[in-house]
Amino acid sequence: MSYLQKPSYYTISLIVVLLLPFTILCASFLLPFSAYLRSPMIAAGAVVASGCHGAADVQEAAPVRAATQDGGGGVRPEISILVGVHTMAKKHSRRHLVRMAYALQQTPALRAEARVDVRFALCARPMLPEHRAFVSLEARAYGDVMLFDCDESPDKGKTYDYFAGLPAMLSAAAGGARPYDYVMKVDDDTYLRLDALAETLRRSPREDMYYGAGLPFLDRKSPPFMLGMGYVLSWDLVEWIAGSDMAKALAIGAEDVTTGTWLNMGNKAKNRVNIFPRMYDFKGVKPEDFLEDTIGVHQLKQDLRWAQTLEHFNVTWLDPSSKMTNPLLS
Repeated sequence: MSYLQKPSYYTISLIVVLLLPFTILCASFLLPFSAYLRSPMIAAGAVVASGCHGAADVQEAAPVRAATQDGGGGVRPEISILVGVHTMAKKHSRRHLVRMAYALQQTPALRAEARVDVRFALCARPMLPEHRAFVSLEARAYGDVMLFDCDESPDKGKTYDYFAGLPAMLSAAAGGARPYDYVMKVDDDTYLRLDALAETLRRSPREDMYYGAGLPFLDRKSPPFMLGMGYVLSWDLVEWIAGSDMAKALAIGAEDVTTGTWLNMGNKAKNRVNIFPRMYDFKGVKPEDFLEDTIGVHQLKQDLRWAQTLEHFNVTWLDPSSKMTNPLLS
């Protein structure tokens, strides 16, 4: 029989049966990323660097802004949050883990309350050729990479370059409107519960606002600075940092302390929202080690800690009724 002979009906049926489970599995894995990157409620634009030896050229689409009804029948605009995960070019596997952990949280319920765009903030220097190639591949595949012309070190001004670079990077695409209500800087060893983050920010001021786990913890109303595991600035403060010579001159140093210093010296951030203890360092795997109203868990430097945290919050739960579930994973 020639290999070029027209396949029989039996052969075609067998191929379809064999490929169907694989197709279903691929669809179930990729759909969360579709919601994560391409939902109409999420900014559809990618931030992609064209090179790694100078200032990054970027391409992005204007964020989509929606409106919802408030309790009195009026229109209340949704909140929009840019979550910038600060990571390093070489940490490809960590980004993939974080990307999945946040993509699965992009539920219809969350998108009805807020637009939360998770992006990865990297510095262009130093970047080995293989890392440059892999980062470019991620940028093309997922559209969630933001490349800044800075040195890859948290104490060498990366946080300043991140905040100061965002207005020029995003404002033009927003058509004169503010691209986001809030901008967050968060570590790649912090797991955020996006619904809890959005819920607290919905009740927070949208101007002159500084949000995070404040230090010292007892200063509930006006902590001098927020811990670097993750903190939020309202967009007006991001624009102020971009235009502040003082912030630029004081860019070097422990990044969370320097951010607080800029705001204190500039008499900014009169609205400070201290969410301690809802964002905290990893303590252990017992149920009592996690708070029920957790916003973020920090110090997840090992994959095992990520796994333990995700399991506690039922992120890894598999539906036992699904035919695709392996009993060994249940």
